[in-house]
Amino acid sequence: MSAEPKHYDVVVKPIITEKATMASEHGAVVFEVAKSATKTTIKEAVENLFGVKVKAVNTVVTKGKTKRFRGKPGTRRDVKKAYVTLEDGNTIDVTTGL
Repeated sequence: MSAEPKHYDVVVKPIITEKATMASEHGAVVFEVAKSATKTTIKEAVENLFGVKVKAVNTVVTKGKTKRFRGKPGTRRDVKKAYVTLEDGNTIDVTTGL
């Protein structure tokens, strides 16, 4: 059994927000990815899952906010996002399932 993550373990879910929609106008799609995922593993996973050509991958880690839960301080989880820029002529419809 290999320790290398599978494609479904790398790409967790698509992110559909106003900022992600603006990025999609320029040929980019935003995914939530595993924190341990690298740019090359993200590129391979997206190319194999969706059958598209990836031009570039940019990642960002959003630190979890400190909020109050039931009167006690807590912290939301950290989230790693990948902005995947596709080659010209390739598209991904994130509104449908895999």
